[in-house]
Amino acid sequence: MNLRHLPSGARDFDFAIGEWHVQHRRLKSRLDGCTEWVEFEGFSSTRKILGGFGNVEDNVLELPTGSYRAAAVRSFDAENGWSIWWLDGRDPTTLGVPVVGCFEGGVGQFFANDTLDGRPIQVRLTWTVHDRDHPRWEQAFSADGGRTWETNWRMEFTRAEALDALVA
Repeated sequence: MNLRHLPSGARDFDFAIGEWHVQHRRLKSRLDGCTEWVEFEGFSSTRKILGGFGNVEDNVLELPTGSYRAAAVRSFDAENGWSIWWLDGRDPTTLGVPVVGCFEGGVGQFFANDTLDGRPIQVRLTWTVHDRDHPRWEQAFSADGGRTWETNWRMEFTRAEALDALVA
């Protein structure tokens, strides 16, 4: 299929293609009243796959306790929008539950039912793309069916030149 003829929504993640410096801010623990944030650096590189109907984001996360790798795998279909899976390099045999959603007005919201420490939760990922060179990502969890949400991870992306850290 010619990339110029992709269905509406299939280009929503085109902003993410390329190399990025990432500033992470993550709660030390989740859904337990914690208010202590941990900040750390990271890098990511995203490329298209599936003839434009998907992409892969390769990540290096530089936690204070040590670095690890992870990947986001995204795919698009016109009926359901985007599905996003997370593959954590610390447990590379487990592909996370996909979040599913779409973009409207520069904001993408993606949802899933999952578990945290054995209890059911809802997951919401939000991409805010008002500046294509500085998008923002947030993760929030709800343990009460979506009535309240705890934002527990934020990432601020800044477009970068080719990143040697991701080539190795």
